[in-house]
Amino acid sequence: MSVPEIFSKGGPVVWILLVYSMIALTIVFERYMHFFRIGKLPQRFYGDMQNATHGNDVQSLIKGLRGPEVAILRGLLHAHKQGVLDLVRVASRIGSWELQRMQRGFRTLNILGDTAPLLGLFGTITGMIKAFMVIDQMGGKVDAQMLAGGIWEAMITTGVGLAVALPILFLLHWLEGRAERHSHAMQNYASMLIEILPHQNTLPILENPET
Repeated sequence: MSVPEIFSKGGPVVWILLVYSMIALTIVFERYMHFFRIGKLPQRFYGDMQNATHGNDVQSLIKGLRGPEVAILRGLLHAHKQGVLDLVRVASRIGSWELQRMQRGFRTLNILGDTAPLLGLFGTITGMIKAFMVIDQMGGKVDAQMLAGGIWEAMITTGVGLAVALPILFLLHWLEGRAERHSHAMQNYASMLIEILPHQNTLPILENPET
C-alpha cells in the first residue's frame, strides 16, 4: 500500500497522527541540538576533579568548558566567593534549573507517544462502526471480500498509530537517558567541589523535576 492510499483510506485520524510525528520530530531535533551544544567533558576531567585541592584548581579546570556540570561548578564557586554558607541549597537550585532545561519538551513527547496508539484505535473503532452500518443498511447481503476490505481499511489507523508511537517513545527514553547521565554527573561534581571547599562537608541533593 502506498502512502497516498494510507492517507486516503485512513481519514482524518492519519492526518492528525502526521501532525503528531511532525511535532515529535521537531522536539527531538531541538533536544538533540541542545545536547550536542552541551557537549561532553574531557575524559580526564573526572580524574582532575579528584586531584583538585581547592577552588582555584576547579576554576582553572572549567575555564573554557560548558555544560550543566560546568554551570553548577561555576555557580558554586561564585556563591562561595560571595560568602554563601549553604552551598547545598545553591547546588540544588542550579541543578534543578539545568535539569529543567534538559528535560524541556519531554512531557509533550510522552503525551504524544501515549496517545498516538489510542488515537489510532479510535480511528479503527469508528471505521468498524461505519463498515457495520453499511452492512446493516444492505441487510447483511455482503460477501466476505467486501467485509474484509472494510475491516482492513479500518485497521490502518491502528497500524499508523503504533508506527508513530514506537519511535517517539524510543527517542524519548534515549533523551531521558542523556539527561539522567548529566544529572548524576552534576551531583557527583557538586559533591566533590563542596568537599574541598572550606567549612562544607554536606553532600548536595539535586531534585529531579517532573518531566
